[in-house]
Amino acid sequence: MSLFNISLLTLVFVLSCSSNDSQPNDFPSDLVVDVTIVGANDANPMGDGSGRIQITASATNAVRYAFRLENGDQIESQTGNLEHTFTQDGTHSYSIVAWAYAESGDFVTNTVTVEVFKSDEAFATLIFSDEFEYEGSPDTQKWHHQVIPPNNGSWHNNELQHYTDRPKNSFVSDGTLKIKAFKEDYSASGSTKAYTSARLNAKLAFTYGRIEVRAKLPSEAGTWPAIWTLGANVNETGNYFGDQYGSVGWPLSGEIDIMEQTGWDKNILISHFHWGDLNTEEYKEEGGESPITEASSEFHVYSVEWNSESIKTYVDDTLIYEFSNSTNKPFNHEHYLILNIAIGGTLGGEVPETFTEDTLEIDYVRIYQ
Repeated sequence: MSLFNISLLTLVFVLSCSSNDSQPNDFPSDLVVDVTIVGANDANPMGDGSGRIQITASATNAVRYAFRLENGDQIESQTGNLEHTFTQDGTHSYSIVAWAYAESGDFVTNTVTVEVFKSDEAFATLIFSDEFEYEGSPDTQKWHHQVIPPNNGSWHNNELQHYTDRPKNSFVSDGTLKIKAFKEDYSASGSTKAYTSARLNAKLAFTYGRIEVRAKLPSEAGTWPAIWTLGANVNETGNYFGDQYGSVGWPLSGEIDIMEQTGWDKNILISHFHWGDLNTEEYKEEGGESPITEASSEFHVYSVEWNSESIKTYVDDTLIYEFSNSTNKPFNHEHYLILNIAIGGTLGGEVPETFTEDTLEIDYVRIYQ
């Protein structure tokens, strides 16, 4: 999990005056302070190295709150919510003092202690990698073939292919993964398509980090290669995680398109974000483009750096797009990586009659936190 809540690990109680019959009815009481460590999970209970925490305080009859962290100044909050980033590198224990005030000025207070890790190097820990230094099918400990069409026997976006788990469509040789699209009739789930390809899900759900994929892209018109993520709570038919993380569907799951390329312009990269607002459920999208040369003849590194404040996409460390993250967007929970080539459809466009086959070739995949 990405957020580790310590409210159950601390005793919550009132440290100021105890309640008695002489107190006014609006005297504040029952102050509860929850502290969430950003990026924490069972393996890393002190966080992802960002040093960030989120604090929520609530009390009966409270109209405002205040906090003191790291022996600093008192910080006012009308809502009882506060985000804070600790600046001291390493693992340290911090006391957080919270006050809840009534309209009369009476208050209760509570102190909780939290242990947080702050790394001096961003994205320093490798949590997933495949260097493809083997032969044959993609490593089944790391990759899942998504082959069940989720849209009544077809794939979304008017794509023209079926995805398969056949070695013909995805295999490792000479130090690289090949995802190959072919023009061929293929039947699955009650429908026949004129093309085949492969769609690989990484068997890792994670929150925040850096993804690096070094790849050569297909060159043929009509091909739509993509390096992207979906929220693990999407529960799309045939995906690896099912409903393990929830079942909100798309776009409330969130989608990060690290790299896409249309079927009609192989000199432009697209980086795009799709999501549903977590408050209104309204669909939203934004993104940008970047020129590229020799994308199909030379390897380039496509990457994303993702945290609670921003998501930045790059090609060869050149920024493509910076997206502003926030709590009302579905980019603060687990996502998983997807690699595929689609044929035709929204971004593939028209497929020429002369098309026979093409390849997305991947040298390595690395994920850091």
